[in-house]
Amino acid sequence: MRPDVSELIAFYQSRQGDYARRLIQVELRQLWHDLSGRAVLGVGFPGPFLGPFDEAERRVVFMPATQGVTRWPDPGRNATALGREDELPFADGSFDCVLMAHALECCPHPNRLMREVWRVLVDGGRLMVIVPNRRGLWCWNERTPFGYGQPFTLGQLERTLNNHLFTIEGERAALVMPPLRSAYLRRITIPAERIGLRWLPQFAGTLIVEAQKQFYIGTARAAVIRPSSRRYLPVLEPVAAPAKLT
Repeated sequence: MRPDVSELIAFYQSRQGDYARRLIQVELRQLWHDLSGRAVLGVGFPGPFLGPFDEAERRVVFMPATQGVTRWPDPGRNATALGREDELPFADGSFDCVLMAHALECCPHPNRLMREVWRVLVDGGRLMVIVPNRRGLWCWNERTPFGYGQPFTLGQLERTLNNHLFTIEGERAALVMPPLRSAYLRRITIPAERIGLRWLPQFAGTLIVEAQKQFYIGTARAAVIRPSSRRYLPVLEPVAAPAKLT
């Protein structure tokens, strides 16, 4: 199950969603310092996090049909596509970087999605994945988009990426404060986030992992023909003797 696009829009337009967006963006910048000259694809609902990366040469957003679509960026020229997650409408090696947000944990076919993301990345391309942390409090609150789908532990996310030919390059976390709608908690969110990420990062609400696409060049080997251990013998069927002439 995944949130509808209207729920996602409403959340990120709220004050709580704005705080979440800002805190996640800070951690993203720690991993992606500069995307100048890069072609970037966002999958899921990545619009709130792609905004600051305006130095990129090209930014495209792909939203799954089961979620719904909205215009992005707004205002500006629309750079959003709608379709199936397991059939991305892009050629092989079209993008240098891919950002997945509200995507992997909600996808009904995550293996197909990961194969498609690997395909559209250039060799050595970078993938950034944002998912709810199973050990955090945000995955238990369905009033936020992080309360939908399948949350991950850090080990589970690492194995998922490794199994789909990605090498882990960097790890961050965000949203240490619980998802409570309290004016007082919002006032202390920034200092509490800094302290929490230093001492209790394993209980943050989201996991942010950067990975690199692996690619290998195989070497040709001469074919070796081994004799078969099986032997086939003809089977003779009895034939009736011809009748004698009288």
